[in-house]
Amino acid sequence: MALKFPERFLWGAATAAHQVEGNNRNSDFWIMEHLEGTHFKEPSGDAVDHYRLYRQDLEQLAALGLNSFRFSIEWARIEPEEGMFDEAAIEHYRDVLRVCAREGITPVVTLHHFTSPHWLIREGGWESPDTPTRFARYVEHVMRELGEHIPYVCTLNEANISIGIRKIMKKHSAGGAAQVGINTAMMARMEQYNAQLGQAFGLPPQEIHSFLAPRTEAGLKLVFDAHMAAKAAIRNMSPRTKVGVTLSLYDIQSIPGGEAHAAGALQEEFLQFLPYLKDDDFFGLQNYTRAVYGPDGLLPVPDEAEKTQMGNEYYPQGLEAVIRKVSSHLDLPILITENGIATDDDDRRVAFIDRALRGVHACVADGIPVIGYLHWSLLDNFEWQLGFSKRFGLIGVDRSTQQRNPKPSASYLGHVAKSNELV
Repeated sequence: MALKFPERFLWGAATAAHQVEGNNRNSDFWIMEHLEGTHFKEPSGDAVDHYRLYRQDLEQLAALGLNSFRFSIEWARIEPEEGMFDEAAIEHYRDVLRVCAREGITPVVTLHHFTSPHWLIREGGWESPDTPTRFARYVEHVMRELGEHIPYVCTLNEANISIGIRKIMKKHSAGGAAQVGINTAMMARMEQYNAQLGQAFGLPPQEIHSFLAPRTEAGLKLVFDAHMAAKAAIRNMSPRTKVGVTLSLYDIQSIPGGEAHAAGALQEEFLQFLPYLKDDDFFGLQNYTRAVYGPDGLLPVPDEAEKTQMGNEYYPQGLEAVIRKVSSHLDLPILITENGIATDDDDRRVAFIDRALRGVHACVADGIPVIGYLHWSLLDNFEWQLGFSKRFGLIGVDRSTQQRNPKPSASYLGHVAKSNELV
């Protein structure tokens, strides 16, 4: 029997500006990519040239049968210098939204997806008490200009990511894996890199706080204060726009003796943030794999487990478990803003999507208000410090020509979206 999804379910794919647009020259990451001793395996460069080819990409998304597109507006393009807003950048994103409307695509806009203007880092970055106000000023400008065209907005991508990064660093010594592209192999070059970093930003290295840096408790609170300030600005400028934030969540499990560690991880990675989320309009859920805890803490991925290019355990059933856990603590509509797999075996991507969606349907059938599934990612792209070697896309890209090559997984997800059902 076919498994039907709700009417108006959002079927789509996601991107992030720095990972696809190319030439994001006013961002902190652009500077870090080009330093001597950089942790980045390669610079982003033209990326996959989405800033130029967005019309083609959106037409392809719609032709596949998808009806939603998550993308980020790049703060470093909108406000390249503090207090100076670039009208051409606003017009670019206005046209992205126009094309979405023309193609029948519901846009889901993220206002900050990891990269920040270089000037923000020089002013203390994501440990400065002034950053929430600065972020809200940028958000207010964007929403004043574009808010009428934006039905859903995520203020920040993976606002809890610094917790995961700290755990990644700890897991590195035990052969652990990451959910985000962190180049742990380059850590030995830290001294050389830090000298270059300090020179580039005009600050001691320990005072350079990008969004993907390990964070103090005060800095973590500032990130969620920024979400609250942005939410207020959005509701003032564009009250019809639905506001949420996205969190990266593992399917947290335990073996006997690991229950306390698992409970602590859930508290640290999700439950402590509930006061900031409870009056949002929706929750952006992002999941890629599971984390299993034993008596001594987090367990490594078993040697015999199937692994993705990121070193994650292949575990699509984790999405259902995380949806159920979130819904038991948070009474909000849930939008799957990222779920996917880095692999060159597209058959395994198709199987991953199929299994994940069966879990989503089971949740919907039990009355959990899941409103959409946005796959990560639309295009093979720049996976941060790991460069272009990790392939998450439904659509491959030949970067020598920027030719787009839809994969069978794109057709599979598009077929599900067109029929609004799983067979």
